[in-house]
Amino acid sequence: MTSIDVTVRGAGIFGLSIAWTCVQAGARVRVVDPFGPGMGSSGGLVGALAPHVPENWNAKKQIQLESLLMARSFWAGIEAAGGVSPDYARSGRLQPVQDDRALDLARTRSETARALWQHHATWDLIRAEIAGPWAPVTPSGWLIRDTLSARLSPRRAAAALVAALNARGVDITSDAPDEGQVLHATGWHGLRALSQDLGKAVGAGVKGQSLLLRHDAGDAPQIFAGGLHIVPHHDGTVAIGSTSERDFDDPAGCDAQCDDLHARALAVLPVLSGAEVVERWAGVRPRAKSRAPMLGPWPDRPGHYIANGGFKIGFGMAPRVARIMATLLLERRDIIPDGFRVSDSL
Repeated sequence: MTSIDVTVRGAGIFGLSIAWTCVQAGARVRVVDPFGPGMGSSGGLVGALAPHVPENWNAKKQIQLESLLMARSFWAGIEAAGGVSPDYARSGRLQPVQDDRALDLARTRSETARALWQHHATWDLIRAEIAGPWAPVTPSGWLIRDTLSARLSPRRAAAALVAALNARGVDITSDAPDEGQVLHATGWHGLRALSQDLGKAVGAGVKGQSLLLRHDAGDAPQIFAGGLHIVPHHDGTVAIGSTSERDFDDPAGCDAQCDDLHARALAVLPVLSGAEVVERWAGVRPRAKSRAPMLGPWPDRPGHYIANGGFKIGFGMAPRVARIMATLLLERRDIIPDGFRVSDSL
């Protein structure tokens, strides 16, 4: 008789979150990762948990909304179990409005947010002066402010999950045999392995570079402007990211594209001028062919399952993805939404 119900291969955000949710359901779990917890793309800097725009609603946006609303209690439970804070805060987000056309669109989205997000969060317009020195440059003088966006520290989130799992007696190891149901949450290397197994490309890695500045903005909202995420963190730093590079030679190398991120951030948010750069980081994020997370059974490998492809939205999607996969692994009940199945990337 096996002593393990679920073997989780991969100790990034998906693997650790699914392991935790399975443990909460009473399963005996082992986590295996040769590189250690949070050492892949989940060990980055940014930590923006931000929704897609509230329009053209689909299953992906609905699942993301549900996950973002679950996040506060999800992370609070993990912190309570292990004693390590993920530095989660639902502190909102600001976005500049470029012109009158964008202003009209933002007003329309404010109405659709009321219908789609209901009483849970808002998407409103404010004058830039209300945000004070933290206001990004906005040609119209207006900012979009949403109250659904949140942030956490990716590294502390991984550490919090590890501490919670350790407190429940879960073994996190670099090598162990498969026992029970086997979940593969192995990032871009896993997408490559799956592509080789199936004989067709089902996804790939996309490199991202980011940087960290020493600037204490407290619990100020994150900013999304000009394609940049600018995220204040609890430890008195501000993260800026990220690039999206499909072609790369050095997965962990930082170059002039990281310098460009810095320059663009200072142009968007002048209050950061003079802030010390304390770290530059690069890593490769898994992007499934469907662009949605890839969830479900590994084709023609009974007892093996996949949770991968959380490109840019992995931390935000993690609470809901964990519940979906724990239900599949432990109850054999399929609640995977349309667009999220492995077959959607075949």
